[in-house]
Amino acid sequence: MTNRLDLTLQEARKAGRTILAPFMTVGYPDLDTSIDIAEAALESGADLIELGVPFSDPLAEGPTIQMSSQHALGQGITLHRCLDAVRRLRERNASAPVILMGYYNPFLRPGLESFVEEAADAGVDGLIVPDLPPEEAATLHEICQRHGVHLVPLVAPTSTTDRIKQACQHAGGFIYCVSLTGVTGARAGLRKGVEGLVNRIRNQTDLPILVGFGISTPAHVKEIAGFSDGAVFASALIDTIAALPKAEAVQASREFIIAMRQGAEHARATGPDTD
Repeated sequence: MTNRLDLTLQEARKAGRTILAPFMTVGYPDLDTSIDIAEAALESGADLIELGVPFSDPLAEGPTIQMSSQHALGQGITLHRCLDAVRRLRERNASAPVILMGYYNPFLRPGLESFVEEAADAGVDGLIVPDLPPEEAATLHEICQRHGVHLVPLVAPTSTTDRIKQACQHAGGFIYCVSLTGVTGARAGLRKGVEGLVNRIRNQTDLPILVGFGISTPAHVKEIAGFSDGAVFASALIDTIAALPKAEAVQASREFIIAMRQGAEHARATGPDTD
C-alpha cells in the first residue's frame, strides 16, 4: 500500500496547493479533545496532522509546547496511549497522513522494531525525531522502510551542505526545514534567509520541503508559499486553544486552520509578497 503521505504530497504538488501541517500535543487539553482537534483540523483545510508525543526533556520545544507536554504527561499520556489516539483518529479519517513527532528515548524503550511495527499498524505514516542526528539514523530508517513508514528529517540554518545531504539520504515523505536557530514558538515575523536554506535543501533532494518553527499567521503562510511546499505550525495554534475554555477548543482550531488555508490560497491567487 502506498504511503498516505506520498499520495497527499503528490496530489498537492500536482494541484499547486500549499501543504498545511498543524501540530497538536496528544493529551492537550485532554486526550479526547486533542483527537477532536486533530479531526477538526483535517476537516478544515489541513493536509496532514503532526501528533506530538509528550516528553519530559525536549530539546527543540519552546514554552508553549513544553507546557502542553507537561500538561499531557500529568494526565498519564504515554507512547502507548498516543498510538491508541492514532487508531481512534483513523476510525474517523482513514486517508489523511498522520505524522508522529517524538524524542528518541520513548521510541527506543519498547524496541525500535516493535515500536515502528505498532505505529504502522495504528496508522502512522511518518516519524519526526528531533534528537536523532543523521549520523545515527540508519537503523531507524531501515526499520521504517520495512514497515512503510517515512522518517522525516529536520534541517536547520546551521546545517552544513554535507549534513543536509546526509539528512536527505535517509529522508522520506518530506524535509522539515527549521526556519530559525532556537526553539519552537510563535514569532512576529520570519527569519531572513529561510528562502536561501530552502534552496540549499532543494539542491540535495526532490522531496517536498515544509518550513516550520515560528510560523504563526496567514501572512507567514503566504510568504512561505512563495518558495516552499508548505508550512508546519504548532505553538500559535496551541496558544489559541490555551487562551479559551476547553469547550471552545475544537471550534477555535477549525477557525485557525481556515485562516491559515486562506493565507495559502491568497498566495496562490496573487503570488507571494515581494517587499
